[in-house]
Amino acid sequence: MIGRLQGRLEDHWQEGGRCGLLIVCGGVGYEVQVPRGWHERLPIGAPATALTLHVHHVIREDASLLFGFERKDERDLFRMLLGVSGVGPQVAMALASTLEHEQLIAAITAGDLGRLGQAPGVGRRTAERIVVDLRDKLPQAQASGDLAGPSEGPVEREVERTLAALGYSDDEIRRALGHSHNPEDRKSTRLNSSHQIISYAVFCLKKK
Repeated sequence: MIGRLQGRLEDHWQEGGRCGLLIVCGGVGYEVQVPRGWHERLPIGAPATALTLHVHHVIREDASLLFGFERKDERDLFRMLLGVSGVGPQVAMALASTLEHEQLIAAITAGDLGRLGQAPGVGRRTAERIVVDLRDKLPQAQASGDLAGPSEGPVEREVERTLAALGYSDDEIRRALGHSHNPEDRKSTRLNSSHQIISYAVFCLKKK
């Protein structure tokens, strides 16, 4: 099984909604499907671009397929998605292509079925299974992001978007995030995921 490739970016391809790369390692070229967002950021056309991919290898009777990711935690989440009933490699890759890694984690932990459903092939029932199966399994280090201070990271942006969708004003959102950043509040309420932060923020706003 292939788990990692390190070599030279030789070419790229697109077929419908799928994107991929040709990476040459030791004189052998490997075609690897990658998330669309990463594909668009790569320096396609630059000669001899060095590249490392974290790979999930799928072996079937009629094919040997490689799915590559920029970071190991992205590949790990892809593998977790494959463990959900009804989610195959193409559906998991569609999710990774529709939402950035942190956005995907935030959508799962917040139970945002509408956002998950933006990915091709993901209906409401599949989105529900993803949330039920993975919400409590995501590593806290991935789900929490950087909560050490008031700087705005991907989790904070996701919380802001969710609260705005619930109808809260900018002032209310800033006040709620202020509570979630308070060290004593975080310690007493164990705010370890975007889902917990959103729930606590709504609780604080309803108290006002």
